[in-house]
Amino acid sequence: MLSASFIPVYANLLAREDEKEARRVAGAVAGLLALTTSVLVLIGVTATPYLIDAIAPGFSGEKRELTIRLVRILFPSAGLLVFSAWCLGVLNSHRRFFLSYTAPVIWNASMIAAMWNFGGHYAQYPLAAIVAWGSVVGSALQVGVQLPVVLRLLHGLHLSLRYRAENVKTVVLNFIPVFFSRGVVQISAYVDQLLASLLPTGAVAALGYAQTLYLLPVSLFGMSVSAAELPAMSGALGDEKQVAEALCARLNSGLRQIAFFVLPSVVAFLVLGDVIVAAIYQTGQFRHVDVIYVWGILAGATVGLMASTLGRLYSSTYYALRDTRTPLRFAILRVILTTVLGYLCAIPLPPRLGIDPRWGVAGLTISAGISSWIEFILLRRTLNQRIGRTGIPKDYLVRLWTAALLAAGAGWSVRHFFGHHSPIILAILVLGPYGIIYFGATLALGLAEAHGLFGRAITAISRR
Repeated sequence: MLSASFIPVYANLLAREDEKEARRVAGAVAGLLALTTSVLVLIGVTATPYLIDAIAPGFSGEKRELTIRLVRILFPSAGLLVFSAWCLGVLNSHRRFFLSYTAPVIWNASMIAAMWNFGGHYAQYPLAAIVAWGSVVGSALQVGVQLPVVLRLLHGLHLSLRYRAENVKTVVLNFIPVFFSRGVVQISAYVDQLLASLLPTGAVAALGYAQTLYLLPVSLFGMSVSAAELPAMSGALGDEKQVAEALCARLNSGLRQIAFFVLPSVVAFLVLGDVIVAAIYQTGQFRHVDVIYVWGILAGATVGLMASTLGRLYSSTYYALRDTRTPLRFAILRVILTTVLGYLCAIPLPPRLGIDPRWGVAGLTISAGISSWIEFILLRRTLNQRIGRTGIPKDYLVRLWTAALLAAGAGWSVRHFFGHHSPIILAILVLGPYGIIYFGATLALGLAEAHGLFGRAITAISRR
């Protein structure tokens, strides 16, 4: 959310070759972040019991006490990750994408190391606290690996609290609407968790498992393309018509890229979701019945997967235009719809239809998907009125669906004949051919994105 308000200002200054002012803005934002985040972390640690009552009102007893303990440990980790977002904003504006998006690997590695080293020596609840501390260490390391490059780009760290400076004020004023519009995924997730905590035990955990898988294509494809395009869009110079033409071209290209990767993810989650869930989670006490449960929730989430990822790029285009209020209005509508539809589909509807109440969590993900589509349609329609016609050609979508369904049919056939293998082996046997056939079909259908990937792969191999 910070990068979405900071990058348009910082990247535009770089495009105008005003590096001195760009460094001042970066230092002021860093200083304001240090002050604000420290206060928020302190409040968060102190007020954790009240936050848990608001976020997970269904938790009580030992479950509530453990949650309070873990959240108090994790709050400093969240504060450090804010500075990682500041580093990301600087690096992305300078077109340095690799480090900012691989740094989180260190955060995950730190938690994995904590689990690996202490997993055999502690019971479940103490181990959860140890892994939480591993998250704090990992967050510090995630910032630490980015900071040297950031300081080199900025020629040092010029901290200040110059919130009244014009460009800094623009970042601060834009942050509030961006917070709601860009953070709608987090707000919707909060609503889902709140409602899931009212469902039978296991619903919150299953929702978390499904959301982890659902967010993979969102992060890998939707967020990555949006993050790469935002600095480029923000640096577009010229009169109103020239800027509109540049934004329109970049937006349409980005939409095709996102759809090329996200649409096969949708089909894979729907048709082969049990294979994916089992490969990642099925071990120990996570049984086949749990796999089916999470698959059902994940299938519900795919309803809005395309809309969520494409919508992020449309929001980035608005931010490049310094318009943060239009995405905010539609984000608020999405949150309202997510709350109302989520409650209706999760709490009263399943029992009335004779469905096990625990499946109400699938209703949550479906309702969130419907809300995502409404937000996406509104974003596209209003932006088209400003910069010209945008979107993905229908024939392009038809070819993508054709390739994905052909690949899914082949994957399902493999699953049918080799279903007796272990979950990981089965996933390799099924998902490998799925990806190969999809890529081959898109090549045969003449999609430019497939030929571009193939050309880059051949070039990389030839260089070796």
